[in-house]
Amino acid sequence: MRTIGLLLLLVGAVAVINARQASAEVYRPWCAQYTGARGGGTNCGFTSYEQCRMTATPGSGAVCVRNPWYEYYGERSNVRARYR
Repeated sequence: MRTIGLLLLLVGAVAVINARQASAEVYRPWCAQYTGARGGGTNCGFTSYEQCRMTATPGSGAVCVRNPWYEYYGERSNVRARYR
């Protein structure tokens, strides 16, 4: 019984060590950057500038900017092909 417990602990440790980046990670091209007195935030879930502008309406404290991660890792980037 003790051996089974140690074996399960070992298998669990190996599974955690072998963790990889999620392959379903998706980068969208537009971000809404929010500013305010107590900090701000970023929402990079927009596929078009128009979609971002619908969220970043006047008074929301947000502006639309290009997603720098999309610029580097986006759909048409060849960076992924080089490092696979």
